[in-house]
Amino acid sequence: MRVFASIEELAEATGETLGPGPWFRIDQQRVDRFADATDDRQWIHIDPRRAAAGPFGGTIAHGYLTLSLLPALAGGLYRVEGVAMGVNYGLNRVRFPAPLRVGSAVRASASLAGVSPVDGGVQVVTAVTVESDAGGKPVCVAETVSRLVRGVAR
Repeated sequence: MRVFASIEELAEATGETLGPGPWFRIDQQRVDRFADATDDRQWIHIDPRRAAAGPFGGTIAHGYLTLSLLPALAGGLYRVEGVAMGVNYGLNRVRFPAPLRVGSAVRASASLAGVSPVDGGVQVVTAVTVESDAGGKPVCVAETVSRLVRGVAR
């Protein structure tokens, strides 16, 4: 994990790539729980038998499941001292170039695309790439937008 001493030091690192982080295994139980939480029970996600004969050779994670893991996957790549809190502000772009097969592991790398001042802190734009241990194309590429609020965490 890269630790920045200040928001100013973070801003100076614009363009720098952080990571990759540790591998994170995606199992069928996680995919099933996501399907239950979102009511997205398409067979390519939850029916291993049918999916084995399908286009991906097995079940695949939902793209939105992969996206929802960004805080866990990219959150451990860096930390900034002097920040009371960080919040997700949104996304500028998201793509899922390759399917994420259940049973695979993923990890993230991130490039600091920009840091700009906002009231009380900064807005950070990060280009995140999530790769699978299966190789090939990334399973997710996203430009995330976060807000870091100056102060002491409570």
